[in-house]
Amino acid sequence: MNNKQSLLATLQQSRERVLELLNSLSAQQTKVPYLPGINPPIWEVGHAAFFFERFILQNLDKVPSYNPALDDIWDSFELAHEDRWQEGLFPDKPDTLRYFDDTFNKVKQRIETKALTDSDLYLYKYAIFHLNMHIESMVWARQSLGYAPPPYAFENAGKRNTQPIDQNDVEVPAGRYKIGMPPESAHFATEDFCFDNEKPEFIVDMKAFKISKTLVSNAEFLAFIQAGGYENDQLWSMAGLKWRNSSGARHPLFWKKENSIWLERHFDQWLPVQAELPVKHVSYWEAQAYCKFAGRRLPSEFEWEVAALGNREQGTFNKFPWGNTMESDRVDMDSTHLARLPVSALPEGDSPFGCRQMIGTVWEWTDSLFFPYNGFKVDMYPFMSTLQFGDHKVVRGGSCATSSILIRGTYRQAYTPDRNDVFVGFRTCAQ
Repeated sequence: MNNKQSLLATLQQSRERVLELLNSLSAQQTKVPYLPGINPPIWEVGHAAFFFERFILQNLDKVPSYNPALDDIWDSFELAHEDRWQEGLFPDKPDTLRYFDDTFNKVKQRIETKALTDSDLYLYKYAIFHLNMHIESMVWARQSLGYAPPPYAFENAGKRNTQPIDQNDVEVPAGRYKIGMPPESAHFATEDFCFDNEKPEFIVDMKAFKISKTLVSNAEFLAFIQAGGYENDQLWSMAGLKWRNSSGARHPLFWKKENSIWLERHFDQWLPVQAELPVKHVSYWEAQAYCKFAGRRLPSEFEWEVAALGNREQGTFNKFPWGNTMESDRVDMDSTHLARLPVSALPEGDSPFGCRQMIGTVWEWTDSLFFPYNGFKVDMYPFMSTLQFGDHKVVRGGSCATSSILIRGTYRQAYTPDRNDVFVGFRTCAQ
C-alpha cells in the first residue's frame, strides 16, 4: 500500500466492506439495542467518514466540513457512547451514505490528482486502518446481536489444510530478542506503517520458556467447566471473582446447554460446540481461572511476540511468523473462516518455533497491562493509545474478524479484562 494504485485498491476494498456490512442489514436491524461493546451501525459509518474528512481533507486541504452541525455528532470524543442511541440525533441511512460517498470520492480524487508525499501516505494509511478497525467492530456487533455473518464470509469454513499437531509445548530458548517496530528514523517509517504504541523497538533479555503450540480448544475449556471451574472460588482472583459474580458467568458468553448438549451461537445460528475449535468470547478473568485449573499461566506480551516472530537481536527483523509480507491464505482473517477451523489448522502460518495460528483466528490474552514502551511518542492521532494505558490488558495477533492489512506481530491491542464480546481467546505457558 505504498503507491497510488495499491492505496486506491485498499481504499476501495475497505469502502466496499463497510457498505456490505451496512446494506446487508434490514431497516429494523440498523436500530440496534444499547450494548456497551457496539455502536449503532449507521453512526459507525458516519464516524468513519468523519475521520477521513477531519484527518485528510480538513487537515491537508483546509476544506470546510460537509455539515459543521454534525461534526460533534460523528466525533467519538464529543458524543458519549451511550448518547449515540438518541432517536433522531444523527441523519438516516440515505443521508449518512451520501456523506460517506461524498467524503470517499473526495479522498479518492485527492489520491489520484496530488503528489503522494510520505506525510500524506502516512495519513491515508492511518485513516484506512482506522476504517478497518471499525469494520471489525461492525463484525463483532453482528455476533453480539445474533445477526447473519458478514456477506463476504467464506462459506466452506472447514475445508482448509489441517495438520496433526502434538500437544506438547514448544520451548523458546533464552536469548536477546527484538520487541516492537523500529523507530521512525529507520527505513521502516512509511513502508512498514505501525502505531505509536508499537515503537520504539528495544531488546529484551528473555529467559527460556515453554508455550503451547495451539490455542486453548473448546474441549480443553469444556474440561474446566465440567470440573466445576466456574464454581471453584479457589481458581479465581479477587477481581476475577467480582467479575464472575456480577456477570453471573458460568460458561463462555455465547454458550448454552440444552438436553445435555453444549451449543454456541455463531452469529444467527446455534451450533453444537465442536471440541477441536478454539474457545472464544472469554474474558481475561476466565482465561486466568482456566490457567490456574490447568496448572498453567498466560504468556507476557513479550513472550508472545518472541514466540510469534523470533526476532533475535542480531537477526533479520520479521513482521510475521513467516516473513515480512502478509499472506492472507496462511491465516483466518478478513471474516473468512470466522474461527470455525480446528486449532490444528493452518500449519502454513506456524511461527519459527512451531506455534500455530498466532496471527488471526482470535485475539490472544496476555498477562501484561497495556503501558507505553520507553521512548514512546504520541502519533498524529493522540487518542490511539493513551486512553487505554494502565487499566487494559494487552491482546495480540488479531482475530478472524480483523482485516489482514492491519495486523503484524508487533501490533498491540488492549481490552479491559472483562471484555468477552470480541473474538478473543488464549494460549498458555508452562509454569
